[in-house]
Amino acid sequence: MTRKRKIGAMMGAILGCSAPALAEATTASAIETSLRPIARPAQAGDAQEVSRGAVTLVSLGGVRPVLRPEDAVQPGAAIEASVSHPGFANWIRGFRGRALAAGVSARTFDRAFQGVQYNPDVVKKDRNQAEFKKEIWEYLDFAVSDSRVSNGRKMMRAHGRTLQRIEAHYGVDAEVVAAIWGMESAYGARRGDMPLISSLATLAYDGRRGRFFEKQLIAALKIIQSGDVAPNRMTGSWAGAMGHTQFIPTSYEAYAVDFTGDGRRDIWSDDPTDALASTAAYLKRFGWRKGHPWGVEVRLPRGFNAARASRSLKQNPAAWAAEGVVGIDGRPVPNYGPGSILLPAGPQGAAFMIFHNFGVIERYNKADAYVIGVGHLADRIRGGPPIQASWPRQYESTSEREKKEIQLLLKRKGFAISAVDGVVGPETTNAIVAYQKARGLATDGYPSKQLLSDLRR
Repeated sequence: MTRKRKIGAMMGAILGCSAPALAEATTASAIETSLRPIARPAQAGDAQEVSRGAVTLVSLGGVRPVLRPEDAVQPGAAIEASVSHPGFANWIRGFRGRALAAGVSARTFDRAFQGVQYNPDVVKKDRNQAEFKKEIWEYLDFAVSDSRVSNGRKMMRAHGRTLQRIEAHYGVDAEVVAAIWGMESAYGARRGDMPLISSLATLAYDGRRGRFFEKQLIAALKIIQSGDVAPNRMTGSWAGAMGHTQFIPTSYEAYAVDFTGDGRRDIWSDDPTDALASTAAYLKRFGWRKGHPWGVEVRLPRGFNAARASRSLKQNPAAWAAEGVVGIDGRPVPNYGPGSILLPAGPQGAAFMIFHNFGVIERYNKADAYVIGVGHLADRIRGGPPIQASWPRQYESTSEREKKEIQLLLKRKGFAISAVDGVVGPETTNAIVAYQKARGLATDGYPSKQLLSDLRR
């Protein structure tokens, strides 16, 4: 398990913006960006499972809505609207055929593309996603701030009846759904207001991840075709995330639900009901266990071997207790099934025993920091305490490039490093500890700027 697990690709849309998704789930990005719910299953075998089993997720009963009658759109109008960028207009002509072959009607396509323009600002945002340089504690300071917790509790009171109905129907704890809502759009305050078709078309045309965005664009067109939303209401973040809980179009197709029963799966409305229920449906699909924690903060025994903090090493809390790993209260952790130890800031920071539900939240966003943020925010909304351990705040952040240099220098000095990838997991932590012991330094296992300076000597 990595210490920061590429805190970049990571961070869950604290400001409600989207990020380049799926195919680049480990690419660093700014704190304002995040992967949206990954449309798993996205592979052939899983897709069959969705087609067989998604009916109960997609609707609470009743027939899927059909496209509402609208004013006729003249064929070719969408292409003419983009003539100010000839290359983009030519791409639209080619894409139109591919969209129609994928099941999008000509009428839907021309209606959705009417007025669509190439947006250079979207490309600029896609190109300029700086590496995330904040540490886990800085991220959590913001993600689980006092105001975020307070607002979450207010939302639980304001929408408590709806959230309880959703919990009863899907078996997903209401506080977790509320926490994702808070992380993704600040409880609906920042849902994104960019025209989605223009944004996705620009990114598909741009080509850097054209296949992914073209797939999202076709899914968005099919959503319009279903009648769930009109093109002018289909807004979101610059990279295609939509609504209160920031679904990308393919995830929406697979998991969104009409919980209000009005015939539309409306995640854009000021009423968050469908969006919250869709998030619960998503978590249910991946096996959420109601009443079980994502993880619990634990105390490690003196001299704990950091190499044992690995997702591949799972054992029951009783076995961990036999090694001296106990809850913050000093008692063995209750038996929530096999758990792993996670050290998101290395041996000097907080330690967690994580369980099955950690992996379920991870399906929403693969970054450890995001999962901890959602889980801890849910705990705080429920009335739980802040994280008790202190973080190694004395350290300056190191970039991915600097972490790679640390690994490279350790490897050159004969310490066990198999991959120079900037990902600081147990192997790198143990190599740092070994180097620090050899040099007579404090053995904190942390890839700090001070360590890098010492390695450079």
